[in-house]
Amino acid sequence: MRITQSRWRTALFTLCILGLLAAGGCARADRAGGYSAETSGSTAVEPPVSRENQNETPDVTEPDGEGESTQRTESPEPTEPQPPQENKPEQEGETAPVHETEAAQDKPEQKADHGEVQVPGTEGSSYDFSQPVPESPEVDNSYFADAAFIGDSRTDGFMIYSGIGHGKNLTSNGLSIFKLKEKKALTIDGKKYTLLEALALEQYGKVYLSLGVNELGYNNDKGFYNSYCDAIETIRQLQPNAVIYIQGLIPLNEGVIAKTGGSRYLTNEHLRVYNDLMRKAAQEEGVVFLDLYSEFVDANGELPAEASKDGVHLRGDWCRQWLAYLKTHTVDYETLYPSGNGSGGAVDQGQTELA
Repeated sequence: MRITQSRWRTALFTLCILGLLAAGGCARADRAGGYSAETSGSTAVEPPVSRENQNETPDVTEPDGEGESTQRTESPEPTEPQPPQENKPEQEGETAPVHETEAAQDKPEQKADHGEVQVPGTEGSSYDFSQPVPESPEVDNSYFADAAFIGDSRTDGFMIYSGIGHGKNLTSNGLSIFKLKEKKALTIDGKKYTLLEALALEQYGKVYLSLGVNELGYNNDKGFYNSYCDAIETIRQLQPNAVIYIQGLIPLNEGVIAKTGGSRYLTNEHLRVYNDLMRKAAQEEGVVFLDLYSEFVDANGELPAEASKDGVHLRGDWCRQWLAYLKTHTVDYETLYPSGNGSGGAVDQGQTELA
């Protein structure tokens, strides 16, 4: 059979095309086999990381090398503020950690700023409660026969060494104004009393209050002031017919205190602040203030070194000077409260229970 030249060429071209197609298919098959072998072996494929897991931040990280968390995203539980650790002398000349909470809670916050307040019973009085008791004619020791003296070891020393010979000694070593209502300091007929409970057992014509040295380590001037106001109000309720004298703090000798190993918190700087607060409390509550600081301070702004062995407690002759000051700085009840008693009305003498 005779094949024309054109047909031969067409057949040859077709065969070449078919050959090329066959070769390309083998190459593709080889490449496909290689890819498949690479992915179908025993090597595991890591699962994708979800967006949720990737963006999550833990609340607390793992502890670092020192065993402490290095990051915390949650807020810690609120805690009460901690007071300074070496602030409260338990006794004059000694210190102990201070806890101020009871002082801060003794009076409501608004107590510190009442402004001008008319104390019941002072209407028509010519006495200036903003000023210390002025000098007056000297009285004899019997003036103190109906007096009660509330205080700490300084007042106790006064009662022992001044030669006063009269008055009720209601004192407790180491007492502070913050603990006046709490500390069972006296035992009478086998029963323990706070000083104010003991005060309520009798009626007095004068009450002398002197506290503040044991509080010098406190960083709570507002609580000190409020506690003094509260104490004055309580005393007035218990002793409605008494003249209440707030005795300002006698200065210290810081050099002697340091030499005898006394507390570094016993400073005249803070003592003067307390005297100002005591004077303010006396004015607000309508009672009288005795400026003993001015009586005893020397040219250096301190208690004379010879007046005290420890820079705090007075020697006997200086206690007698204290008594001489009290005897020449007195005021009559009627002068203070011409329209009635300082409590603002009649008080049942049998009501001596503390609030």
